[in-house]
Amino acid sequence: MLIAGMYDFSGEYARTVGLPSKSGVGGGIAVSVPNKIGIGVFNPALDEHGNSVVGYHMLYDFVNQLELSLF
Repeated sequence: MLIAGMYDFSGEYARTVGLPSKSGVGGGIAVSVPNKIGIGVFNPALDEHGNSVVGYHMLYDFVNQLELSLF
């Protein structure tokens, strides 16, 4: 999931968020923080890759603020 779960945005997502995640075309993103928690976000506005725009930015801020990234 770390390098394939976010469609064509997977590489950039792995670099910026750094957690195994899977997005769906309905606007949801499921995230695994290994050995800690699972996170789910939903917002139906999608970007050009088919991922939730608001969900990505919320996860990016949350993961960086709490230093949850694997990298």
